[in-house]
Amino acid sequence: MSSALPEWLGKVRWDENGLVPVIAQELGSNDVLMFAWMNREALARTVELGEAVYWSRSRKKLWHKGEESGHTQKVHEIRLDCDEDVVLLKVEQAGAIACHTGRHSCFFQQFDGNGWHAVEPVLKDPERIYK
Repeated sequence: MSSALPEWLGKVRWDENGLVPVIAQELGSNDVLMFAWMNREALARTVELGEAVYWSRSRKKLWHKGEESGHTQKVHEIRLDCDEDVVLLKVEQAGAIACHTGRHSCFFQQFDGNGWHAVEPVLKDPERIYK
């Protein structure tokens, strides 16, 4: 990829670290699968590949979703919110697993008034996903 990034990236309101929050939503079910961050290069690569590429804040590098697990996200739509500071990806989730815990969604814990409880099953043991 060339060092010149597309002009359309300028419409996004990036934070002081050059990042934008991203919500991945499953095409069809509309389940919210996960939340992550992108920098300009990650968003440009997502458009180029047609698969989600995020910015890992902990590893300080681009992260092609599914690069280790095989659970890629095929991007069908990219939307920008009204304030132009949040990106929504409508994705097809490979393997039905978006979360590193082996669940369909990262939002598997529900508050019941007293505490948080897992309400979604583990579909695949993470030990078998990440070798």
